[in-house]
Amino acid sequence: MNEYKAEKIRNIALVGHSSSGKTSLADALLFDTGAVNRLGKVDDATSISDFDPEEQRRKISINTSLIPCEWNGYKTNVIDTPGYIDFAGEVKSALRVADLAIVLVDAVSGIEVGTELVWQYADDLKLPRVILINKLDRENSDFDRVLNQLRERFGKGVVALQIPIGKETAFKGQVNIVTRKAFLGHDSNESPVPGDLSARMEDERAKLIEVAAEADDKLIEKFIGGEELTEDEIRLGLKLGLRSGTLIPVLCGSATQNIGIPYLFKFLADYAPSPAEVTPAVAHNPATKQDEKLTASEAGPLAAFVFKTMADPFVGKLTYFRVYSGAMESDTRIHNARDGHEERIGQLYVLRGKEQIPVKKLSAGDMGAVAKLQDTQTGDTLCDKGHLLTLPKVAYPNPVYSAALMPKTKTDLDKMGAALSRLVEEDPTLRVYREHDTNETIMSGMGDSHIDVAVRRLKQKFGVDLLTQVPKIPYKETITKITKVQGRHKKQSGGRGQFGDTWIRFEPLPRNAGFEFTEEVFGGSVPNSFIPAVEKGMREIMGKGVLAGFPTVDFRAVLYDGSYHAVDSSEIAFKLAAHKAFKTGIPQAGPVLIEPVMDVVITVPEQFMGDVIGDLNTKRGRVQGMDQKGAWSVVTAQAPLAELQRYATDLRSMTQGRGYFTMEFSHYDQVPAHIASQIVEKAKKERAGEETEEEEE
Repeated sequence: MNEYKAEKIRNIALVGHSSSGKTSLADALLFDTGAVNRLGKVDDATSISDFDPEEQRRKISINTSLIPCEWNGYKTNVIDTPGYIDFAGEVKSALRVADLAIVLVDAVSGIEVGTELVWQYADDLKLPRVILINKLDRENSDFDRVLNQLRERFGKGVVALQIPIGKETAFKGQVNIVTRKAFLGHDSNESPVPGDLSARMEDERAKLIEVAAEADDKLIEKFIGGEELTEDEIRLGLKLGLRSGTLIPVLCGSATQNIGIPYLFKFLADYAPSPAEVTPAVAHNPATKQDEKLTASEAGPLAAFVFKTMADPFVGKLTYFRVYSGAMESDTRIHNARDGHEERIGQLYVLRGKEQIPVKKLSAGDMGAVAKLQDTQTGDTLCDKGHLLTLPKVAYPNPVYSAALMPKTKTDLDKMGAALSRLVEEDPTLRVYREHDTNETIMSGMGDSHIDVAVRRLKQKFGVDLLTQVPKIPYKETITKITKVQGRHKKQSGGRGQFGDTWIRFEPLPRNAGFEFTEEVFGGSVPNSFIPAVEKGMREIMGKGVLAGFPTVDFRAVLYDGSYHAVDSSEIAFKLAAHKAFKTGIPQAGPVLIEPVMDVVITVPEQFMGDVIGDLNTKRGRVQGMDQKGAWSVVTAQAPLAELQRYATDLRSMTQGRGYFTMEFSHYDQVPAHIASQIVEKAKKERAGEETEEEEE
C-alpha cells in the first residue's frame, strides 16, 4: 500500500442503527476499489469487515474494524462500527479518530434509536455528518418518507444531494442534484435525468442552494440579491456547510446491490475534510503544563492516539492508532506519555479486516496498527522521548449490566485472572472487579449481549470457560441505637486458662462513616497492651453481621471498662471477648439492613415517559427531576441496585429498544422492613445449607 500525505487522506466512520448496512457498505467500498474481486456478504460470512467468529455467528458487527480503500490517488480509512447499543464503546472510539461520520439510515425503518444515539455522539464531538439512506432496493423502502423524517428530527440543514431513480426492486440509480445528471447501475453510467424527476430535482436543488449559500457571506449576499449560484459556488457552499455542521447532505443507495456506492469516493474527495483541514487536535504537554495545537504535518512532534486494542492469543496484542502529528516508522522506539515507558515499534501494518499489510511509515493523519507493545493501552498517546504529549481520552459510558462469573473447572480458575485482564484491555467499556462483601468476581458491561459476547470470547480466544449468574447484592448491616454490653471470655480447664473481660459501648455513626474504635479505659482495668487485641477482634467479627451475615458498618465501638487476670489474660482472650461483645451488643442496638442506591439518568422518547415513571415506582425508585431535550425526555432518579440489576433489558422492552440509561453508585440506604425480613430469611437458609454441606464433607 502506498504512503499518503494528510491532504490525500480521508478518515470516515460508518455509524447507524444495527442492520442499517454499515458492514455491507464497507465491503462494497472495498470491492469498488478493486482491492477484492468478490463483494463480501454478511449473511454468507464472507464479509471482510466482520471476520470475528462471534460476528459471523450472530451476523452483526461486534468490533470496530479498519478498512483502508485506495481510489484515484486518495486513501480513505473506513472505520466500520457496530450498531447494537451494547457495543457503544466501539462507536465512541471510532468517532474520536474520524474526521467525518457517514450515518446510515434504513430506507424501510427510517430513524431508529441507534441513529439518534450516534447523532448525539457526533454532536458531542462537533463532527461533520453525511446521511446515506440505504437499502432502497427493499420492499416498502421510501426515500421521501425517510428524508422528511430526517428534516423533522435534525432540522432544515438536512438537504438531498441525490434522489433515487426507481423504487423498491426497480431502484436502479440516482440523480445528482448539483450536476443535474443521472447515474445508473453498479457502474454508475451517466445518463439523462428521467423526465418525471426533473421538477423534483429542481425543487431539492433550490433547498440545497439556500442552505449552501448560508455557509459563506459572499454566497448569501448573491443569493439574497436574487442571483443564480453557479455549480462551483454550490460546491463551495456545500463544502463549507458540511464542515461547519450547518449542512448535512443526504445520499441514497443500496450497499448490497452496490448501486450509488462508487460515487461516495468522489464525494469524499470533493467535500470531506482531510486531516490537514480539520480543527487541530489539542494535546497537553506534561513538561511545560501547556496545551499544544497539533496540525497534521510530518514536521511536527510525534503524537499518535491509541483508539483500540485487540488481544490475540497467537500474535499477542494488536494496537490500533491514528497519527495526529509527526510520523510513525517501523523498527523505531517511541515513548508512552502516560508513564514515560519506552516501547519498541516493530513492523507497522495497515489493517484490512483481519489482513495485516506491512508498511514502512504512517504519516500524520493516517491510521494503522502495531503488534506486541508491552505497556500501551487504549487511550494512551505515543510520542517522542524529548517531547511527551497527551491527547484527550475517550469518555466511555458507565456499565449498566453486571454478571457474577464462576469458573467451570480448576484449570479455568487458574487462567481466569490473566484472561480477564486482557479482555478488559481490549474493551474499555467492560469492568471486572472482585466484590469482597459477596466474594464474587463481577463483570459489568453495556447489556446482556455485551456480557454474553465477552464470556464467549474468553472461551474462544483464551480457552477459559465461565458460567454467569445474577450477582448478589452487597448489602451491609448497621445499628440505630446506643447500647452497652459486657463481652467476657473465660476458659479454665487444667493448665493455663484464658481470661478477657470487656465493657463496650456501641454507637451508630452517619452513613459512609465506616467503623471507629476508641477507648475510655481508666485506672488500667484493661492494660494498654491488650487494647489493640480488642480492636482487632472487633474488626474480625464485624465482617459477619448478626442479621444476615453481611458486613456491619457505620458504627463506633468504645471500650470503656473491663478486667484482666495477671496470668490467664492474653491477646487471644481479649479478641474473643470482643467477639462476644459484638454478638451480644449489636442485636440490642437496633440492627438494620442497608442497600446500595444508584443515581439513574434515563433517556426515552416522550411517549414512553409515563410507562418509565410508573415502572420506577414499582422499583422503589424516587424521581428527582424531569427534563426535555428535543424529542427526548430525560428522567433523573434514585433506585436501589437490587431493583436495577436487569433494568437494561426491562427498559428496552418498555421503550421498543429506544430508551437508554446511565447508572452510578450514590449511597447506602435502609432496606424497608418487609423486604429486609425476606433477605434475612433467605440468608439464614443459605447459611444452613452451607453448614449441612460442610457436615456431609
